[in-house]
Amino acid sequence: MLRARIVLIPSKEDPLLSKHRLGRAALVVVSALGAAACTSADATDDQGVSIVASAFPLAEAAERVTGGAARVENLTPPGLEPHDLELSPDDLEALVTADLVVYVGGGFQPAVEDAVEQAEGRALDALSVIEPSPPAPPDGGTVDPHVWLDPERYARIVEAVARAMSEVEPQRRDTFHANAEAFAAELEVLDRAFEEGLATCDRRTLVVNHAAFGFLADAYDLEQIAISGVSPEAEPDPARLAELRALVQEEGITTVFTEELASPEVAEALAQEAGVATAVLNPLEGLTQEQLDAGADYLSVMRENLETLRTALDCA
Repeated sequence: MLRARIVLIPSKEDPLLSKHRLGRAALVVVSALGAAACTSADATDDQGVSIVASAFPLAEAAERVTGGAARVENLTPPGLEPHDLELSPDDLEALVTADLVVYVGGGFQPAVEDAVEQAEGRALDALSVIEPSPPAPPDGGTVDPHVWLDPERYARIVEAVARAMSEVEPQRRDTFHANAEAFAAELEVLDRAFEEGLATCDRRTLVVNHAAFGFLADAYDLEQIAISGVSPEAEPDPARLAELRALVQEEGITTVFTEELASPEVAEALAQEAGVATAVLNPLEGLTQEQLDAGADYLSVMRENLETLRTALDCA
């Protein structure tokens, strides 16, 4: 029986791996693999189907669709901010030789998109199955990659992974689609919980560490105000911080949201100056090893997010 290997690739252009350098590196990998193709074909067949992609939510989608029968690799190690990922030669080899690559496109990770052009197998851009998209991020970026924070849109990605896997392994088509439907049903329940839990809140404004919550805000009639843009490393200037402090005080906002994998220093400083509390709102870009060891998954973290939001927004 064929066994799938699934790898997920986060959306960020690494300044140390420019588009030009990554393209050349991918070509080198392709050339090396081509030279060894005649001697490794049987070994490749023995290893089964390979599927590569990019961050924790995509890895979980792949695991649920394949039902544990596939070996899923997440290129973003536990505890690492996906924006900080650097593609190693092994990462590039996995991407170029994969039967399926799942990634986030739209210009968010041009280096990865360049490498995908060299891929030998199929490629699935998670954003290609999402309509409509929320407004562009406030930092001039063209895309918010955190589509999984809307359970309904995330379910479309899960279904798209099932379709892609059905093309790779048609003999398991029924299993893939049954698994995807089961996960989508759980996501529908989660979506209803968010709709009901956030229906009556005293406030609807989220002051967040970085612009990762556009899809969540769009889905549940909230307003996202980000301290920095799509990249959490970008720091606002003093004028922006003064503007945010005034907004927090004028609108009676009680909480500034931080994140577990990104530095909370600026958000904590803003909260202290404005005299309000902080709370962790997880963009689910990745989990820590401690969370994984404790059995945390997409559904459990999203439920924690819901309770955090209800408390911060004073929802009845």
